[in-house]
Amino acid sequence: MPEIDRRTARLRRHKRVRGRVAGTPERPRLNVFRSLRHIYAQIIDDTQGRTLVAASSIDHELREKLQGLKKSEQARLVGLALAERAKAKGVRKVVFDRGGYKYIGRVKALADGAREGGLEF
Repeated sequence: MPEIDRRTARLRRHKRVRGRVAGTPERPRLNVFRSLRHIYAQIIDDTQGRTLVAASSIDHELREKLQGLKKSEQARLVGLALAERAKAKGVRKVVFDRGGYKYIGRVKALADGAREGGLEF
């Protein structure tokens, strides 16, 4: 049996999670992607296939605030920014899609920041 690399394993887990989690207009999906250096989050309405709100650690608005912070602290601030933008668009409740990542570290920090900012999930 061939060894499965980490990326393939994550994508397989993500597919499994996406089988259960879908965004609706009333309760869109909060999707997380993390690379080695950055973290990205989007709130998506899957019925229309549209991204309603997005925030990431490479945002021009957030770049200065994130300078010199640890990656998990950056993720928390990205979560806060995402929650603020979502509230401005009238989104309060979301379903959380961890993207096949374990709910630990930066993914958990982003989720905590989003909750802190007022999103419910």
